[in-house]
Formats: sequence, structure tokens, C-alpha cells
Amino acid sequence: MENVIELQHVHKSFDGFQLKDFSMTVKKGFVTGFIGGNGVGKSTTIKLIMNLLQPDSGTVSLFGLNYKDHEKEIKQRIGFVFDENIFYENVTLAEMKRIIKPSYSNWDDNLFDYYVQTFELPLTKKIKTFSKGMMMKASLTVALSHQAELIIMDEPTSGLDPIFRRELLDILHDLMQDGEKTIFFSTHITTDLDRIADYITFIHNGEHIFTKEFYRIEEDYAIVKGGMELLDADTEREFIAIRKSAHGFVALTDRKARVRTIFGDMVLTEKPTLEDIMFYTKKGAEQHV
Repeated sequence: MENVIELQHVHKSFDGFQLKDFSMTVKKGFVTGFIGGNGVGKSTTIKLIMNLLQPDSGTVSLFGLNYKDHEKEIKQRIGFVFDENIFYENVTLAEMKRIIKPSYSNWDDNLFDYYVQTFELPLTKKIKTFSKGMMMKASLTVALSHQAELIIMDEPTSGLDPIFRRELLDILHDLMQDGEKTIFFSTHITTDLDRIADYITFIHNGEHIFTKEFYRIEEDYAIVKGGMELLDADTEREFIAIRKSAHGFVALTDRKARVRTIFGDMVLTEKPTLEDIMFYTKKGAEQHV
């Protein structure tokens, strides 16, 4: 299966933060959700993928190509959809199109017109008058009009109302049907990924924790609830992190089958959310400091 994005053993250091031996891949034709808390390296990773930062060591490649020799070709094939406005505010969308169009050899006016109409975007209003939802649609229109094969989305649904968030996710779902496009979707709103993600990549403290098919997360991970008498030095090793109280414990495991074998019916197991996995991973890292 072809990888559209590959980071291999990437290191990137700043004051107080570093990506450490970071490797990850993004497969062609799928939606990969990119999750992690604030300050764990998501934005740094995206900037490395976009060549806005260069790694201290390791390699970054897109479509099997490196930026050093193929930057123009790579950027022709990528579309960016950001949380913030990346257009000139005092021009109209029609004027913005005339500015952007010459940069892309694959620009298609018919596609641009189609998405402007589909998204009900005004061509003659200044971009500074656009709502956040309209801005997101405009960014997506530009990305699709130059037939981007890889669409990188950085917090695209933050600040949007629930109805428009669902509408945007339906648009992305429809885009994926031909199997030719790839979406890399960074978000704090992990419930959005329940609707469209095929894979989840989880980063914490500058380290790649996992990339898994969405359904595998439910197979591997579980929230476990039980009495304190079940815990000892050996059984606690089965958990990523544990919350203890007078009523018992609640813990996260990535050894679901093994926990069932050890504890049987003495514990209750539940499906974790992506937020559960993020929370307990952070808690586990703090417990082991």
C-alpha cells in the first residue's frame, strides 16, 4: 500500500520541546486523524510535512519524493485547509482565485465554479466578511480546484457550529469515494474522527504513540473498572494509567485480551473514546516521571 507521507527517525528540537526519533506514515486513499494534546508536537509535525520547518535529522518525504529536489512538484499536489485565514482579507474570492491560479499547473476553473456553487460562496464579497465556516469552504475550494491529491487539514472544525461541522465532514466523506485523495486531519475534536477517519495517528510529548486502523483501537484498548483488591504490583503493569478512589479503580489498557484473561468477570470493560486514550496516556506519562 502506497504511503503518501513518510517521516523516518525525525528529530526536531526547540527550547523546552523536541520531536524524538519520530517516524510515521500516511497511506494513500484514506483519512488519517492526527490527535494529541496541546504542545505535544502536532503543529511541528505538520510544519515539517509542509516544509515550513526542516528536521534536525531524519527524513521527510511526500509521494516518495523529498523537498530538497522536488519541492515545486510536491506542493502542486498538496492542498492546505487551516484553522486560520490564509487569504488576503481585502480582496474578493474571485480576485483571490486570479492570484492563486497561476501557481498551479492543474488548476481547473470548472472545478472551482462547481465548488463555489456547491458551497454557496459569494465571489464578489471581500474575504474579510466571510464567516469561519465560509472561510473553511473557501480553503477547501482552492485545494480541490488544483486537484490536490493530499489535503492537510489543521483544526478545520474548531470554532464551527455543530451543523456546519457535520456538513463539512459529509463533504470530506464524499470526496474520498474515488480512492485517489488522501486527507490528513489534525484535530482536538476527536468525535469528528468517529465519522470519517480510517486511521488514527496519536502523538504525545513529541513521540509517535501509535498509528492504527480505527477499528483496531476498539479491539486493543479498553477502559477497565474494578475493586482495589484486584490491584498489586503485577496487575498494575497491565494498565497505561490508573485512577484510584475509595470506590475502586478506573484504568486504561492496551492489552484488552490479556486483561480479560487475568481478571475475567471481576472487572467491567468499556470501549474507550479517543479522548480517554489521550487523557490516560498523559496521566500515565506523568505517573512514570
